Amino acid sequence: MEKHIIDEKTDISYTLQGDYYIPDLTLPPEKEYPPLGKYGRMRQTYLKEHRKAQYSIMLIGGTLNSHLHDVDEQANIILEQTVKAFAEADGCDEKLKATNQMKWVGLMNNYRHCAE
Repeated sequence: MEKHIIDEKTDISYTLQGDYYIPDLTLPPEKEYPPLGKYGRMRQTYLKEHRKAQYSIMLIGGTLNSHLHDVDEQANIILEQTVKAFAEADGCDEKLKATNQMKWVGLMNNYRHCAE
């Protein structure tokens, strides 16, 4: 038996392992990304647990990492915009930061927790 064969209909190559031909399938190369943030990991967990088919399709197609990083980036942008809007609506500005730092820090932490 031949060690390697190529199916002419599908152009998939196979390698003989024992008595069986195993397809030589590899994932497409993906761009390197920094580690995922909180919201990218949350999206990944959601896809794994509730959208298994979509997760598998994106993983096999090589689009999962870019999707997760896009979600993480967009969520962080929305979070920062929301915190900024809370601060502006409540009058928490640089003047307060200069006069009463502890109050400013407390308010900013509160805005961040509310936005999350």
